[in-house]
Amino acid sequence: MAEGRAGGGDVPLLYSEGNIAARVALEREVRGWSTTELADRVSRAGVKMNQTAIWRMENGSPRRRINVDEALAFSRVFELPLEELMSPPLEGIDLEGRRLVQEAVEAFYESRDAQDRLHRAVTATAEYIEAHPDGSRAIHEQCLRLTGDERDARTLAEYIEGGGYYP
Repeated sequence: MAEGRAGGGDVPLLYSEGNIAARVALEREVRGWSTTELADRVSRAGVKMNQTAIWRMENGSPRRRINVDEALAFSRVFELPLEELMSPPLEGIDLEGRRLVQEAVEAFYESRDAQDRLHRAVTATAEYIEAHPDGSRAIHEQCLRLTGDERDARTLAEYIEGGGYYP
C-alpha cells in the first residue's frame, strides 16, 4: 500500500501515520512546546521518548515510524481522541487561529470544571443548612466575610438557598 493512499490509487487515506506525524508537529506548535518538552510529556505518559525521536517523526527523511503505544501517548498528552490525532489537519486555519481555539477550549473545560466544583460545594452547603438550620445566618455571614463583596455574597447565598449552582 502506498504511503497515504488506499491501494496505491489516488484516494488519500483519511487516517494515517503521516497524519499523526503532521498533527504531532501542529499540536506541539499550537501549545508552544519544544520537541524536548513534548518528549518529556510523552515519557511521563508512560512511553519513553527523547527529543530526537520527536524531531525525526516530524521532519525526518525518511520519517521515523510511530508505533501504537506512542500514538496513544500522544493522544493522552494532547488530550485528543486517537481518531482525531490520526485525521488530517483542518485546512483554512493558521497556527494563530489554532492557538486561539486551543486557549478557548482549555478555558471552556476549566470553567466547566469550576462550575461543577461550585455546584458540589453549594449543594453540600445547602444540605448542611438543612441538617443545621440554626447555622443558616452564620453561613451567610461567612459567605460575606470570605467574598468581601455584598453582591457576590448575595449571589452565593441565592445558589445555596436554591440548592445548587445549576438550575
